Amino acid sequence: MIDLNDQGERVRLSGGALRAFFNIMAKWQVKDDDAKALLGGISNGAFYALKKTPDRTLDTDTLTRISYLVGIFKALHILYGDDLADKWISLPNKNRIFHGLTPLAFIQAGGLLSFQTVRRLLDARRGGV
Repeated sequence: MIDLNDQGERVRLSGGALRAFFNIMAKWQVKDDDAKALLGGISNGAFYALKKTPDRTLDTDTLTRISYLVGIFKALHILYGDDLADKWISLPNKNRIFHGLTPLAFIQAGGLLSFQTVRRLLDARRGGV
């Protein structure tokens, strides 16, 4: 298990995590304001600095959020074809977990627990739990 409290681990993982995050946001066609919310509600300046120069060390919370998103992205691409996998996050979803929200809105509203809930739901659907 990776210790995200360890500075060396965060240094090692941060650049790749940020590149993955921005690639996923592009595939999902997530607006910058929504992407900032997924990173914990960071400011415009901080967001665009990360986008311009992704080789920086992230904090534990941001790495955790990105880790969940990478897992969600991977699970969606295992479960569905590429087109649906990349649209799923923004589509209306009748699953009672989402309370009438899109998965993206649910994640934004619920913080880390909602990231974990969506990840577990998708892992269960693909038989990974």
